[in-house]
Amino acid sequence: MANPPILQPAFVLHSRPYRENSALVDFLTPGGRLRAVLRSARSKAGTQARPFVPLEAEFRGKGELKNVGRMETVGVAAWMVGDALFSGLYLNELLIRLLPAEDPNQVIYDAYAATLQALAAGRPLEPLLRAFEWRLLDELGYGFALDTDVNGDAVEADGMYRLQVDAGLERVWLVQPGLFSGSALLAMAEADWTTPGALNAAKRLMRQALAVHLGGRPLVSRELFRKP
Repeated sequence: MANPPILQPAFVLHSRPYRENSALVDFLTPGGRLRAVLRSARSKAGTQARPFVPLEAEFRGKGELKNVGRMETVGVAAWMVGDALFSGLYLNELLIRLLPAEDPNQVIYDAYAATLQALAAGRPLEPLLRAFEWRLLDELGYGFALDTDVNGDAVEADGMYRLQVDAGLERVWLVQPGLFSGSALLAMAEADWTTPGALNAAKRLMRQALAVHLGGRPLVSRELFRKP
């Protein structure tokens, strides 16, 4: 007797036409980021292959490019519009660009699913995005301490710091562009977004931390936030 198909949770990150009537789809699963060919993309399965829809899917094949077998929706899609939608597309692009193929990570999958639901519920965008970026960097091994500097000294609220990518925070004594106040860094460490300037500083810090891993190519989804 043939073994039943093994279905695993999945979200579509991106889909594009492939050959005649197929689609090339990037999925996020607990088993990592997978790329697979979806045959008959105009069928019912093709309509399910949309971002932000919780799925269960069977992936066939042993190479890097899989084939989608059975696929079905298993929950309510995260319905988002406006900046929340752009935020979701930003998360998808980050994952496509940064996640190694087929590197299992349940933490990232769970964080992504929870962030989608929070965006759909209308929660403030910036704290959600910063938290996800930080979790992603940490899980990929690129994280760094926010409350201690590269020398192991405690970050001081009245100090000024700069980021040494892949090393951590370095205290500096001369005022220069692009620095971070110790008070903002300590607020980030506690996810205390009531501290004035903490959210703006967190956005700058995450951009600096992510830039080197994005290889110098800009994120297309960021441009969506700049359009009127």
